[in-house]
Amino acid sequence: MDVENRIREVLVPIKEAIQQDGGDVEFVSYDSLTKTVYVSLLGACVGCPASMMTLKMGVERSIRQQIPEVEHVEAC
Repeated sequence: MDVENRIREVLVPIKEAIQQDGGDVEFVSYDSLTKTVYVSLLGACVGCPASMMTLKMGVERSIRQQIPEVEHVEAC
């Protein structure tokens, strides 16, 4: 399975947790040169003061633990 599909797979339970609070996260792209995943935060995540913590401590941590090719996750 390629990196992008593995990222989508890892995001499934993360999306479900975020959706319970009225938000959502959507995979946008993966840059293999910079090893960066780009996601879009949607719904209640937009403008939420906790969205950066959700991104770094939730989304990025989970993806990096399961996919060693990823070093960074950024919102776009």
